[in-house]
Amino acid sequence: MSMDRPRNEYPRPTTTVLETTTEGLLDGAKALLDAGHRLALVAAHDDLSSIRIVYVFTKGPPDERTELVVRLDPSRPLLPSLASVSFVASRFEREMKDLFGVELVDHPQPRHLVLHQHWPEGWYPMRRTAGAMPPVVANAESFPFIPVEGPGVYEIPVGPVHAGLIEPGHFRFFVVGETILRMKARLWFVHKGIERLMEGKTIDEGLEIAQRISGDTAVGHGLAYIMAVEEALGVETSGADCQVRAALLEMERLYNHVADLGALCNDVAFSIANARALTVRERLLRINAEITGHRLLRNGVVFGGSRVQRLATIEELNEIEHEVDELVAMVRSNALVIDRFAGTAVLSHDDAVEMGTLGVVARSSGRQFDARVAHPFTDMPADFALAGSSGGDVLARFDVRVEETRTSLACLRAWTRDGVGSQGRSTATLSAPRERTARSGLGIVEAWRGTIVHRVEFDGDGRLSRVKIVDPSWFNWPALPISLADTIIPDFPLANKSFNLSYAGNDL
Repeated sequence: MSMDRPRNEYPRPTTTVLETTTEGLLDGAKALLDAGHRLALVAAHDDLSSIRIVYVFTKGPPDERTELVVRLDPSRPLLPSLASVSFVASRFEREMKDLFGVELVDHPQPRHLVLHQHWPEGWYPMRRTAGAMPPVVANAESFPFIPVEGPGVYEIPVGPVHAGLIEPGHFRFFVVGETILRMKARLWFVHKGIERLMEGKTIDEGLEIAQRISGDTAVGHGLAYIMAVEEALGVETSGADCQVRAALLEMERLYNHVADLGALCNDVAFSIANARALTVRERLLRINAEITGHRLLRNGVVFGGSRVQRLATIEELNEIEHEVDELVAMVRSNALVIDRFAGTAVLSHDDAVEMGTLGVVARSSGRQFDARVAHPFTDMPADFALAGSSGGDVLARFDVRVEETRTSLACLRAWTRDGVGSQGRSTATLSAPRERTARSGLGIVEAWRGTIVHRVEFDGDGRLSRVKIVDPSWFNWPALPISLADTIIPDFPLANKSFNLSYAGNDL
C-alpha cells in the first residue's frame, strides 16, 4: 500500500452531465434508475434567468455520477413530478416547492414538507429575489394529519419538545390498545437555513459550517464538503492524507456506534450495559481530543489534506476491542434484552429499497450499499467486508452496529501498522480557488449513519454560490413509521433509538 501516492492516481469517478427538457425528464430519470443508479441528490438553483434543477444519480463500483439538468421558466417554474418512479424524488420535489416555489405537475402529495403552517404563503426563501421575510401567519390551521378511524382507535401526540437533550420532532400515533396502526413524524422544527447561510462564504467559512451541521458527524459532513470543493477546483490530495481522512471517519463511526449499543440497552432498562458503553465512548472521545484537538474530531479535515497530531495506537485499539467484546457478550447473554430486540420494528428489504434507505438502517434490512465500496477515495484493507443482516428488526440493527464497530477497529489497526498518521500531517488551508470561474463538485462519504452527499458551486469571485447537502437521515426518516406498523407503543423509544436519526441533519 503506497503511502505517498497522489490522489490523481486513484481511479477518478466518471461524471456525465446531461441537459434535458421537462418533456424528457421522466424518461431520462427512469432510464438511469432502471440501469441501477441511485438518486442521491436533487439541487435547485435560482439563476435569475431560469430555475435550474440538477438531479444527481450515482452508481458504483466503478464510481459513476450522472447529472440530469432541466431548466424552468422562473416566472412559472412547472416541474413534472418523478414520484411515479421514485419515492425519494417525490420528497426532493416537495422541498423545492417549499423553498424555491417550483410548481409540481402530477405530484400525488404536493403539500408542504419543510415549511410549517405559519410560514407566509408565496414567499420562497431560496429565491434570489425573496427579500425580507413577511410576517408569519397568525392562527394558522393545525397540520393536516391523515386520520385513522375505526372502533377503539385513538391518537397519542408526542413532542415536539422532548425530555433530555434530543432535538424537537412531533410524533403522532394512531393506536388500538397498545398496537400502533400508523405513526407520522413531523420534523423541521429547527430548520436553520444552512444552505442559504453557505452562500457567499469562503471555503474555510463553509467548512466551519459543514462541521457543525450535525454535531456527531463533524468528520462526515466536513469531509463530504471538502471533497466536493476539491473536485470543483481540481485540487489533488495525497494518498497519505486520504487514508488519514478515512481513519478519522472510522474513529467517528466507532464512538457513535459504541454509544448506540449502550443506548439501545438503556431503552430496555439494561442500564449497566449502557454505563459500560458510555465508559468506552468517553475513552474514545479523549483519544479523539488528542488526535485533532476536539472530542468530536473537528478540524482534522482541511482543504487539500488533513491535520492530526496522531492516530490511535494498536494498544489503544486492542483495549477498546476487548471492552466492546465484553459489552456485547453481556448483552447477548441476557435473554430478556434479546427478546425485546428480536422481531421489534421490522423494516422489510423491499421497503428499505423502495424508500432509498442508507447506512445501518439499510444494511440491517439486507440492502448492501456502502459508499466506501461504491464511491471509494482510498484503499480499504484487504479483508474489509460490509456488515449486514436480513432481519430488519432492532436486533439486526444492533448486530450490524457491532460488526461495523469491529470492522472499524480492524481498518484502524491495519492503517496504523502501515504508518498512517504516525508523525501527524499538516496541510495549509487555502481560501480561494485557483481559477476564477464557476465550477461544481460532488463529495460522497460513508459516514456513521450512512452516505452523505454535498454538491457545491462557486461564483466568479471564488465564493460559494450554492451548496446542497443531503444527510442519510433525509432518506431514513420516512422508513421509521413504516417499521412501526404493528409495534406496541412501549417499544417506540427502542425502535426510534435503533434508527437513531439526526434531526439537525434533516432540518437543514
